[in-house]
Amino acid sequence: MQTQNPFLDEFAKLTSAAMGLAQTAGDEAKAAFRAQADRFVADFDLVRRDDLDALKAEIASLRAEVAALKEQATKKAAKKD
Repeated sequence: MQTQNPFLDEFAKLTSAAMGLAQTAGDEAKAAFRAQADRFVADFDLVRRDDLDALKAEIASLRAEVAALKEQATKKAAKKD
């Protein structure tokens, strides 16, 4: 839309520039927050979820194996008596 009033044209340009600046500032704030969060996680040496799930599965498997070995030991001890 074109107007004959140069003031309105300049005001529209200024408003567009301000919106662009606000968008850029928001993007930079997001990037800074993400970088800070990454540093926070790295400083606390947190474990990733898939690593935790794999470890839980391994522990469950080892517990089942220990239970089976205990059962075998109990049966062998009962046979000796």
